[in-house]
Amino acid sequence: MENSKNEGGVEITYYTDPLCCWSWAMEPQWRKLRYEFRGKIAWKYKMGGLIPNWNNYNDTVFSITRPAQMGPMWMEAQQISGMPMEDRIWITNPPSSSYQACIAVKCAEMQSLEAAEIYLRHLREAVMLRGINISNQKTQIQLAEELCNKLPMIFDSKIFIKRLIEEEGIPLFQDDLQKARYFNISRFPTLVFSMPKRPSILLIGYRPYESLRQALLRIAPELEPLDMLSNDKYLNYWGSMTERELDEIKVNTGVA
Repeated sequence: MENSKNEGGVEITYYTDPLCCWSWAMEPQWRKLRYEFRGKIAWKYKMGGLIPNWNNYNDTVFSITRPAQMGPMWMEAQQISGMPMEDRIWITNPPSSSYQACIAVKCAEMQSLEAAEIYLRHLREAVMLRGINISNQKTQIQLAEELCNKLPMIFDSKIFIKRLIEEEGIPLFQDDLQKARYFNISRFPTLVFSMPKRPSILLIGYRPYESLRQALLRIAPELEPLDMLSNDKYLNYWGSMTERELDEIKVNTGVA
């Protein structure tokens, strides 16, 4: 998995949050886009800070003001997308905030964009698939150690833990928040497709794969997709995968 190569000159800025169920719901489409156009696009993540805390949280779109009300939205996202989600966490062990998880991702990003990518994914798998509360630092450290054991050449947990404890990721997270506010981005996921000397394209919210693909080809119509190859190679490329993510390439490409 790489996001450093960018032969086509296209960069996608992805505004998201580790606790955003709609971002998790769109992982099959997002992964497929990056695979089908691998080596031709680059991407980076901006952490949006979905839940500062529950004292003053108010989602007017989904009428959510307390943790127990978040569960039904996760159920809806699961039903629409087919991605598995442990929605009962919002009753049994609700995360108090998403800010600390956002900061943890930025600490990983200080190692590399790839380290940020795999740590963000690991956080999401922990909360969405395993029902683990990722809002506390102890859990974030445990997950970092798991990831280091699995991918020691990419992710260094000792460096990560030092940066997390010393709060080195806070300025980077604050910069992300400022950029989101400047561009008036308040819903996640939000993707900004940009290319030098061409108007940017903004996609807000959960979208089917074809919407992502069309946005990319509107800004860079000269891009040619690469072969999808096989299920095994697709799985090997990402390292971990839900059945729904694998279904995305089966249904849309006929891969067997």
